[in-house]
Amino acid sequence: MTPENNNQDQSELAALKNQVFTLLLALIVVSGTLTVFLYRQSSLASKDLAQATQVNTVVTHNAVVLQEFVSKLVAYGEKHPEFQPLLKKYGLPPQKAGVITKPAK
Repeated sequence: MTPENNNQDQSELAALKNQVFTLLLALIVVSGTLTVFLYRQSSLASKDLAQATQVNTVVTHNAVVLQEFVSKLVAYGEKHPEFQPLLKKYGLPPQKAGVITKPAK
């Protein structure tokens, strides 16, 4: 090997080392960014889940209250025939007294 070839090999080796170092640094930056992104998504998803649980509780409660109100309207309509056309207009047929259905969870 001539000193010229040896010098060229050393410069190629140095260039390869620099390229590997640059790629390693880029890999660390990309993986760190991905980790932060996934952590943020996980945090937002857990907050959304907690909020959805609260909303589901409120909606279920409101559905029960609304069903009780409709039941009272139907009971009122059974005692007052002049109220029957209004119940029919909104699609509230007479029910058996005391029957309150709870929505499915």
